[in-house]
Order: sequence, then C-alpha cells, then structure tokens
Amino acid sequence: METTSSAQFPPGTVTIEDLTRNKLILQPRPSDDPEQPLNWSGARKTINFALVTAYSLMTFVVLDIGTVVWGPMNTQLGISYTIMDYGFAINCAGLALGCIVLVPLAIICGRRPVYLVSTLGQIAGTVWSARTFTAGDLIGSNVVTGVAGAISESIVQMTVVDLFFVHQRARMNAIYILAVNTGSFLAPVAAGYCADSQGWRWIWWWTVIIFGIVFFLMLFGYEETKYTPRVPSLQASSAEQSDVEEVQSKEVSATKGVSSTTANPGTSDTSEHGDYPRKSIRERYSLLTLTPGGSRPFLGLVWDFAALLQYPAVVYTALMWGSCLTFFSVLLTTLSTYMTLPPYNFTTSGIGLMSLPPFIGGLLALFVSASNDWIILKLAERNGGVFEPEMRLWLALIGVVITPAGLLLFGLSMAEGKPWIIPCIGSALYGFGFSIIGDASLTYLQDCYAEVIGDALVAVTFVRNALATMVVFALTPWINSMGLYDMFICAACIAWAMYGLTIPMLIWGRTWRVQTAARYRRHILRSGIHAPI
Repeated sequence: METTSSAQFPPGTVTIEDLTRNKLILQPRPSDDPEQPLNWSGARKTINFALVTAYSLMTFVVLDIGTVVWGPMNTQLGISYTIMDYGFAINCAGLALGCIVLVPLAIICGRRPVYLVSTLGQIAGTVWSARTFTAGDLIGSNVVTGVAGAISESIVQMTVVDLFFVHQRARMNAIYILAVNTGSFLAPVAAGYCADSQGWRWIWWWTVIIFGIVFFLMLFGYEETKYTPRVPSLQASSAEQSDVEEVQSKEVSATKGVSSTTANPGTSDTSEHGDYPRKSIRERYSLLTLTPGGSRPFLGLVWDFAALLQYPAVVYTALMWGSCLTFFSVLLTTLSTYMTLPPYNFTTSGIGLMSLPPFIGGLLALFVSASNDWIILKLAERNGGVFEPEMRLWLALIGVVITPAGLLLFGLSMAEGKPWIIPCIGSALYGFGFSIIGDASLTYLQDCYAEVIGDALVAVTFVRNALATMVVFALTPWINSMGLYDMFICAACIAWAMYGLTIPMLIWGRTWRVQTAARYRRHILRSGIHAPI
C-alpha cells in the first residue's frame, strides 16, 4: 500500500512509523502542554491507571460473587434459583441502562466525579446485599449495583484513550481484562471459603470494606484525565511547535516499559514546559472538569450513542464483547445451579474454586494479548509505516476457535456428569479465548474511533448487557425445553457464528470505515469534539 496523507485516511488509519528514519511516530500526536495526560510522566500515568484497575476489579467482584452463595441463600432464605436467575438478569439490565446516564456525565463533568459516584453507589448496593432477607432485597440490591457499576465498561476505555498512545493500548486493555478476570473468576474462590467459614453475608461485608479503601484511594489519588486544550500565556516558538511532531525511537519503545514510552521525550513532571503553567493540586483533583463554552446537551449525547450503532466497527465490538460476557453469564449461572446437585454436590467453597480455571486461562491470555502491540508494529512496517485498526484482529482468530470450544466442553461434560476436571478444562479454555477476543475487539474500537470512544462504548455496553439480560431471563425456559446438553450445543453454535464475524471484519473492515468516514467526520463536527488524532 502506498502511503497517503493523513487527511486521506479513514478514521483510525494513521502513519505510526517513519521507515526512512526507523522511528515510531506517536499517535495521537501530543501537544506541548505538560498537563495533557498523554504527556504525563510514566509514574503519574501508572498511579492513575493502577487506581482505575483496582476500581474495575472491585466492580466485577460485586457483579459476580453473588452466584457463589446461591445454595445457602436458597436454603436459609427460601429464595428460588429462578428468582436468583432473574436477579442476575436485572443486574445486567441495570448495567445496560446505567451507562446511558453515567457516560454523558463523564463526558460533560469529567471522569473523576463519575468514578467516585459509581464507587459510592456500588458500596451502598453491596451493603444492601449483605442485609438481604427477601427476594425484594435481592432484586433491589442487584438494580443498585448494576446501575452504579454500568460505567465500568465504558469509562476505563475512555481513560485508556486519555492516557496512552496507539502502540500501548493493547497492553493496557490486557491489564484491564486481567482485572475483569480477577474480579469475575478469582474473587469467587475467596468468596466461597469466606462463606463457608464466616457465613455468606460476610462475602458482602468484606467487599464493602475493600471497596471503601478503593474509594478513599480514588478520592485522594486519582486525578482527572479529561483534557481540555489550553492556550499558552505567550506564543510558543517555532521550535516548540515542532515538538508536536516529535517521534520516539523504535528501539527505546521496544526495550523499555510503560514508564519510558508513555511520557513525551523530554517531558518532566516537575518543570515548566514552553509557556504552559503547571496545574495546581486543587485543579488536578477538582470534582468537576467542565468544557469551556459548554458541552453537548445531555439528550444530544444520548442520541449520539444510538447513532454510532450505524458503524460496523461499533456493532462488531458490541457483539464480540457482548457475546463473551453473555456466554460467561450462562457458564456462571449453570455452574452455580447444577454443580450443587449430584453427582458433584459441591459446597460453596467448591463452587468458588470452579472459578479458578477460567482465571488461569485469562492469565495466560494476558501475555498473548499484550503481544498485539508488537504485532501491529510489524504489520505496519510491512504496510509502509501505516497502521490499520484491522491489524488488531489477527490475534482474535485464536479466540474465535477456542472460546466456543471451551464453552462446549464445559457444558457437555457437566451435563453428562463427567469428572469435575473436564468442566474445569473447558472453562479454562473459555477464559483464555474470552480474554483474547475481549482485548482485541475493545482495542480495535479504540483505534477506529478514539474521538468518541465513550459514546461508542455506551452503545457497546447497552448491546452487551441487553444480550446478557435476555439470555439469562430465557436460560431456565431454554434448559427446560431442550435440556442442559442440547442447550450448550445450541449456545456453542451461536457463539461460533458470532465470533466468526471477525473474518468479514478482517476482509472488509477498512472498506466499511472508508464508506462511513464522511458521516463520521460530520458527527465529529456536529458534536464539537476535540479530536486527539
């Protein structure tokens, strides 16, 4: 492919390498402002993203540990498994609807206040979970934690785009997926032992305590990453203007860690840079960061979310991320119900331990997913230095095959009462494939439409949780009509069909971005968004 000017590229296509000088070009192009999050030091970025990761981990702890104690809740409170299924589905519905309210607030008011409000809301819902006595308590607490936690699947990706360059996003998303897996898969192991030794209510009280610690760390340690362009006090020199075009050595970025590649060369966190003053502590930790001149109206933002579903990349990511977590919900709910019955007769701690195999699979996938940043650099080098977002999807093909196979092995072996190690292998394969597909699809969307990633992820989150809600509500009738064995065969076939959409995206994804480019740029102009790329 011949290299063309960036103005001729569709959204997401950028020149990422200067092959004549063997240099890596920073994308998005950072400004001279040291307070632009792209220009922060490695240590400053690491602190912020570590807090975001802790928030994500605890959000998925709250969402997923409840299924571990369905057995004792059924015995002690008389709440049926069908009602508990519905509670899980209502939680997913809260996740779908909550993001429609919270993401506009993150765009209008900044990321920091929404993180804090979301954390407090989840703490309140978790206290209610610890004090559950009736089916109404179960449903109500699930609504609160679902709505409050809805932002977790959107705002983290917004933060990744705020802080990191294109060639770093797969690694950061891999860390995010690891946090998701830790909360979803590893926390239930600890919850199972806690429920056996201290009673099932204590899984929630310990979550309240730990999430409270995370809240105070966020309150005093997380600074706003929403960037509003600033005008320097004096006209910068032409030499300083040229810093925008500064590039990094490919050898440096390959051999050093995040701290060396995330900061702009020559940028220090303790000195003045050009004519931009440093922000005060009060400004950096403000509870509101409004856009000068006003932001898009709230209802306009909601309409933009729906409008983005006309872009194939958004629909693709919604279906990939949605199907991954939807089929995980199927795995989780059937495990919590059927493995308490013969021939397994698992205790609460045994149910918790069954979450360990998918966590191990996800942990192995972390190293595979992190290699995607290296892969795209090699592919861009072969493409004349030009990066195409579809280059991310080659790695996803591994998950396209493995994820449905893992779901099938888990479900069929459990339905036939096979030794417990076989369902464990199936769930480990599912966790491995789920993590690879999730990382690749989320990073692909970030690369395609970084300017509106928050808006796009509302559409993704809504579709994902709408799918999960429908499937979980329909799960019991589905099993009753087909049987557990045939239900898993049907689910695996649907999963293969959905994940197989990766192939047409690899073939025609760029063509579709070209066809929708003019519409997308009109969307950007109409919205008044500051485009980082």
